[in-house]
Amino acid sequence: MDEEIGGAARQAQWKNYCKTLSLLAFQSLGVVYGDLSTSPLYVYRNSLSGRLNAYIDETTIFGLFSLIFWTFTLVPLLKYVIIVLSADDNGEGGPFALYSLLCRHAKFSLLPNQQAADEELSTYYQPGTDRTAVSSPFKRFLEKHRKLRTCLLLFVLFSACMVIGDGVLTPTISVLSAISGLQDPATSGLSNGWIVFIACGVLVGLFALQHRGTHRVAFIFAPIVVLWLLSIGIIGLYNIIRWNPRIFVALSPHYIVKFFKKTGRDGWISLGGVLLAITGTEAMFSDLGHFTAASIRLAFVGVIYPCLVLQYMGQAAFLSKNMPAVYNSFYLSIPRPLFWPGFVIATLAAVVGSQAIISATFSIVKQCLALGCFPRVKVVHTSRWIHGQIYIPEINWILMVLCLAVAVGFRDITVIGNAYGLACIAVMFVTTCLMSLVIIFVWQKNVLISLLFLVFFGAIEAAYLSAAVMKVLQGGWAPIALAFVFMSIMYVWHYGTRRKYMFDLQNKVSMKWILNLGPSLGIMRVPGIGLIYTELVTGVPAIFSHFVTNLPAFHQVLVFVCVKSVPVPYVPIDERYLIGRIGPREYRMYRCIVRYGYKDVQKDDENFENHLVMSIARFIQMEAEESTSSGSYESSTEGRMAVVHTTDTTGTGLVVRDSTDDDAAAAAGTSSLTRSSKSETLRSLQEIYELESAGNVSRRRRVRFQIDEEERIDPRVRDELSDLLEAKEAGVAYIIGHSYVKARKNSNFLKTFAINYAYSFLRKNCRGPSVTLHIPHISLIEVGMIYYV
Repeated sequence: MDEEIGGAARQAQWKNYCKTLSLLAFQSLGVVYGDLSTSPLYVYRNSLSGRLNAYIDETTIFGLFSLIFWTFTLVPLLKYVIIVLSADDNGEGGPFALYSLLCRHAKFSLLPNQQAADEELSTYYQPGTDRTAVSSPFKRFLEKHRKLRTCLLLFVLFSACMVIGDGVLTPTISVLSAISGLQDPATSGLSNGWIVFIACGVLVGLFALQHRGTHRVAFIFAPIVVLWLLSIGIIGLYNIIRWNPRIFVALSPHYIVKFFKKTGRDGWISLGGVLLAITGTEAMFSDLGHFTAASIRLAFVGVIYPCLVLQYMGQAAFLSKNMPAVYNSFYLSIPRPLFWPGFVIATLAAVVGSQAIISATFSIVKQCLALGCFPRVKVVHTSRWIHGQIYIPEINWILMVLCLAVAVGFRDITVIGNAYGLACIAVMFVTTCLMSLVIIFVWQKNVLISLLFLVFFGAIEAAYLSAAVMKVLQGGWAPIALAFVFMSIMYVWHYGTRRKYMFDLQNKVSMKWILNLGPSLGIMRVPGIGLIYTELVTGVPAIFSHFVTNLPAFHQVLVFVCVKSVPVPYVPIDERYLIGRIGPREYRMYRCIVRYGYKDVQKDDENFENHLVMSIARFIQMEAEESTSSGSYESSTEGRMAVVHTTDTTGTGLVVRDSTDDDAAAAAGTSSLTRSSKSETLRSLQEIYELESAGNVSRRRRVRFQIDEEERIDPRVRDELSDLLEAKEAGVAYIIGHSYVKARKNSNFLKTFAINYAYSFLRKNCRGPSVTLHIPHISLIEVGMIYYV
């Protein structure tokens, strides 16, 4: 009987798993494969352009299809579906995920404020990783040389710049290729100028809708792509039967040999067009975080692979009997009665394919931002349910302007295809190189296996890369120019930010100076909590002494807040806060380190102040318990940090009650709560601010903290908690430094230009730190300071 029940339960679990897997696979068709599935619009057109026109016959077309088939089999199917999708970082994929894995399993990271405590995160190491394994000589060699680690970071940033280039070129070529069907004299016969004008209108509409978020139309995207794939698969099968069933013999790689024997160098240059068949493949890995590896594999093997192979085979069969149709082979291969439905579906599919790479570009920029390699931009989380769905207004409009510039400037799909192919193959080559390192350092496999992977796939991609480079003058310069501009921005920002951090690190305020000031810090301590933002995870920043010498009073409780990124995709909320103490207890100075992963979105969290108070209260209790067990309450190690959970009040010695105006009035005279010290003017300003921000304030849970009278608490701990609650009731102020970074007078020309002009320009034209940290303006205090670096 028990066996029957167990069997029924397993069967039910299996059915649920299959149902979930099928649903995810269906959704992935709309998000992941939009770009890859629209490649048949322009592959043959680009491949057979230029000098290859002189060789067009059945043998050449068969050989070209054989090249497309084997490229499509070896790279997307063998490399990505079977191998690379297994190298996920806690479910995340892409070049940054591979780099993050390498940084955690070897000391490759260049992030300046990393701590040993970060390695205790539950998501830091892969399951089954042997942390006691003896490091190889190769690993020690890479860890020892900082320049090699810098080159690795630059390599990854170059890949990120090429992905941004994809974000410009993919929408342009996809939409232009779809609209180009209207050039056929048998339909409307529009001129090239009208085609570009209509394409620009579609592009403007596409980018204008980005702020709504892709999740709102995710279920619309998937049916469009499914309909598109089934349509082109059926049309391909029709063309095979109708025009040339012999095309099946071209599945033999023998036709590739015949193709190169006949075309020689011109055939090799045509590889730049063939690689367009695999553009969008990187999205399978980059968008892994939204789905699962199993669902992406199922969608590729079950739908993408057979439908696209049939379409490429059908186009080749059509072209073998209709060779003059090369200029628009996709639309001309569609039976006349089906042209307009095919045109509409193709246009919709092109928009869907563009959406996928635009979303990926937002994600890449967010990851560069987490590494400190991109100027501050506003990141908007567009979905409550799908983690990682973001929108970046500045990047969206920059991409739109660049897309329009490419469409109007080039006007030629072949030229845009040359640029597009170079950007895509560069990203794939970087992934291959990073994967070879992951095989050694993360999977801990033999170096020979890594070399076999690198040589086999690296050789294939190097061949395509060399062909793409040959077309630099025919449009291939565009992604290189874009990469150069974005790399320059990233490098200048990273350099300036790092020099500023090093200045703070080298000019920290000594603990002796703070102790000499006494608990009052030599100034008036007024009720309230002061949150001082800094990038340092240890010590007190130099700007603090600037505050003390320029402000007549300071808050009763001071918290040094450091918001930092760690090389993991997500940090669990229960592991996000590290709390510590600075100086003796009577100083009431604490440190709070808030940790985010490179895929985490720092949302406008209205409960941050409440979380902070609970975290500090729990830390005070934890510290007292440890001190009691050691027999000395007064012992306190300066710099000690503890991970503190913020999901409930257990162990804080506090109780939380929802606060209303009536409750506040009734509680005004109680001993457990203190009266706010805010002036009438400040209160009126607060009321105006809350009315203007009514949409956000309505979601805020208003709470009031009280000391738990039923819990036995040490009197000294009770006093400290009472001071904390008194300060919280008085109000919270956010204090940041408005810094001006200048190069020293003896700096060389390059450094002076980079710091005084380039970095200064970027700082003036990017978002302020108060915006990216979601600091309410009504509570913000900025103090100016000049950094000479």
